[in-house]
Amino acid sequence: ILGLEKCMFLVLSATEFILGMLGNGFIVLVNGSSWFKNKTVSLSDFIITNLALSRIVLLWILLVDGVLMVFSSKVHDEGIVMQIIDIFWTFTNHLSIWLATCLSVFYCLKIASFSHPTFLWLKWRVSRVVVHMILGALFLSCVSAMSLIQEFKIYSVLSGIDGTGNMTGHFRKKRNEYKVIHVLGTLWNLPPLIVSLAAYFLLILSLGRHMQQLQQSGISSRDPSTEAHQKAIKIIISFFFLFLLYFLAFLITTSSYFIPGTEMVNIIGEVVTMFYPASHSFILILGNNKLKQTFVEMLWCEPGHLKPGFKGPFAP
Repeated sequence: ILGLEKCMFLVLSATEFILGMLGNGFIVLVNGSSWFKNKTVSLSDFIITNLALSRIVLLWILLVDGVLMVFSSKVHDEGIVMQIIDIFWTFTNHLSIWLATCLSVFYCLKIASFSHPTFLWLKWRVSRVVVHMILGALFLSCVSAMSLIQEFKIYSVLSGIDGTGNMTGHFRKKRNEYKVIHVLGTLWNLPPLIVSLAAYFLLILSLGRHMQQLQQSGISSRDPSTEAHQKAIKIIISFFFLFLLYFLAFLITTSSYFIPGTEMVNIIGEVVTMFYPASHSFILILGNNKLKQTFVEMLWCEPGHLKPGFKGPFAP
């Protein structure tokens, strides 16, 4: 019989999974059909579509991982099943994080305005910079997944030793080494987090200065340009805090070896981890004019509420 905590975990996981699949599936469907119809796609739509696809895969992996954790903890924690889940999770997780980072850099270079020569050089080559970042993201995601091979080798040796009960000081040291290597794997997430933080800071600073200039010029606070900038700041702040929450949840889950009550920590970490790919898709929909308009029409709202010719702050 499942306990209350596990039942709540399954309900929350299923809810987040369904919402995430609906949001990310909607993005893939709208952008994919537009891509197929027009035979071309903007760079922002390309990033958002691949980000949504990676999150669909990530949500499936998280769901399978959560179900195994509840119904078969031994299968979840040991053997080839754990290794397969870890490899797919690591690759998809890092690819998703880097694609979100590419998107933040794209928005920053497209929207922000600075006179520094380095920033101008990057701004003029925004497409090339972002495409190279995407290729680098694929490479780093593969490397991060391959780095698990050494970890699995140590784990298989330790599993054999645990089975014999011959736990000498040397093997205890090896087990601690495995745990440290496992936790240090989270450092792969630091570079995209730092890049995203820098992009968010520059963009918010630029948008804030622009709004101040508009207000000093006597332009009404209800001016469409001012409203667009205010909306952009709200979306980017939400974007960053969800990203930070996801990173902290992933760090806590990975560090659960050193925290008492490992199972409960894993349950909480898994729920919070699923929240980011599930909820962030709706922020992307609200920030993109085409996606938002299609979404509003699907909800049977009057499209007339969207101003003619108005482009969302992140519209391509």
